[in-house]
Amino acid sequence: MSFVIILIKASLIYGGLLGTAAAMTLAERKISAWMQLRIGPNRVGPGGVLQPLADGVKFIFKEEVTPDGANKGLFRLGPIMAAAPAMLTIAVIPFAGETTIFGIDFGLLSLTDLDIGLLFVLALSGLSVYGVILGGWASNSKYSLLGGLRASAQMVSYELSLIMTALTVVALSGSMNLREIVEVQNTGNFLDWHCFTPVVGQVGLILFVITTFAETNRHPFDFAECEPELVGGFHTEYSSMKFALFFLGEYCAMTVMACLTTVLFLGGYSVPFWEDAPWIVQVGTFMTKTAFFLFLFIWVRWTLPRFRYDQLMNLGWKIFFPIALANLLLAGAVISLS
Repeated sequence: MSFVIILIKASLIYGGLLGTAAAMTLAERKISAWMQLRIGPNRVGPGGVLQPLADGVKFIFKEEVTPDGANKGLFRLGPIMAAAPAMLTIAVIPFAGETTIFGIDFGLLSLTDLDIGLLFVLALSGLSVYGVILGGWASNSKYSLLGGLRASAQMVSYELSLIMTALTVVALSGSMNLREIVEVQNTGNFLDWHCFTPVVGQVGLILFVITTFAETNRHPFDFAECEPELVGGFHTEYSSMKFALFFLGEYCAMTVMACLTTVLFLGGYSVPFWEDAPWIVQVGTFMTKTAFFLFLFIWVRWTLPRFRYDQLMNLGWKIFFPIALANLLLAGAVISLS
């Protein structure tokens, strides 16, 4: 029975992740069209809702092209390495507390409950840079190589600030277990969410959200693909399903980072003024909070201009990293004095 329960939870969680990634491709175009007074996709299905399905069919049947001089093995491995880490990290995200459906106890609504769940997410998310580097180098293209080099420098730079900010939450909650981090905030009083911790919480939330943009190569930090300068960056030479895997990995990473931000700073599945809310309400609350951050990813893309690359690196090393380090020290001081 335990295997069947794990299989059901895996099907629901990964089905939801892939479904969200597909829906985000439509939301990206619909929201941008709304912001620019356009219509957006509106031909495939009612209101264009079947556009992601049409895109998937198109990618499946498009011709796969491997450039001359490319390293074929690494060329194929790149898209897999870019997509797999984001899909694996969703396993430790708790979407609801103890769950009982039709009298069957499903336990915590996550695939696994690791004591080092946060470390698991940070370690695996850092592997996605290898997919970008491999894809850029193996393509035998100068534009792809430059995109891969930019991505590696950018993601390493901002990953330090991301880790420091996450450690601030670890200090406040006293655990690296994502379920325990949520339970510390699940008191029925939304003011106990980490985002409302004076100074430390607000600074941490802002830093974490911005660094997730850089970690997922989203605008205004999308220098790895930067179309005006590098044609398409690290995936210039990719086509068909290999090309689709890069974008699937990007949208899955966005979803995971939005979920992680919700867990660390917005109380995860905790419902304001309802500490013992049923699991279906907890899931709905979690999805609502996550949807806000996913909308933010799209909103920022169509609002802010792209940085210059030197500005990007200066921002990461000279501003974000010192602030993240100071915020961690401040959190330690607050805890020791409380």
